[in-house]
Amino acid sequence: MSDSLDVLAVFAHPDDTELLVGGSLIRCVDRGERVGVLDLTRGERGTKGTVEIREREAQEAAEMLGVSVRRNAGFPDTALDNSNESRLRLAGLIRELKPRVIVTHWLEGRHPDHHAAAQLVRDASYLSGLKNIDAPGEAFRPMKIVHAIAYREDHPDPSFIVDITEQIDRKIEAIACYSSQFQGASGMGEVYPGGERPLTVQVRIHAAYWGSRIRTAYAEPFWTRESLQVDTLGGLGVSTF
Repeated sequence: MSDSLDVLAVFAHPDDTELLVGGSLIRCVDRGERVGVLDLTRGERGTKGTVEIREREAQEAAEMLGVSVRRNAGFPDTALDNSNESRLRLAGLIRELKPRVIVTHWLEGRHPDHHAAAQLVRDASYLSGLKNIDAPGEAFRPMKIVHAIAYREDHPDPSFIVDITEQIDRKIEAIACYSSQFQGASGMGEVYPGGERPLTVQVRIHAAYWGSRIRTAYAEPFWTRESLQVDTLGGLGVSTF
């Protein structure tokens, strides 16, 4: 289990990880956790850039994040589905990488690949724990699935919010690695344009809003289906007043 991951980010396209959870992944790395990224597609149907350019940008961003591994599952862009074939294929990768926690998309999404990814990740994670499925590797099941809800307008209140004040500049630098996608952009995907503000400024504004919810400068929000456990009442943070 020495090669297992504490956290694995599984998102549909290169750059989704950096936009949605980049700060939180850097914080995990800063705390000594072993972190990985699994891009489900190569983003080959995107309007900007090429597969080769986006792959190079993803590796540069991975270095900025400090993750231990970044892989690409090679599913088809714009055609990601939750089929049995896709579930078994992803289950094999989960067995290989052995993440304790997987973070992925919110349950709905502007891009059809995003909401397909959310369900695919959950179902494949369950199947990966079954010994008799037709997937490579030994049975293994992640402990928890977490959904990123930054930039969404249709989510419930977050289950928890991660302070990324110390990581925000590196998150922005990781996003900037995708110059083919974001250079000169004021919006991208679910990061809607804020007038003439550059996309990175828009990202920082969103992070500042979530930071204000926990009385800190910058943060990223997450949701889980399960209730979360705290150690003691005496250790609770975020002032009521």
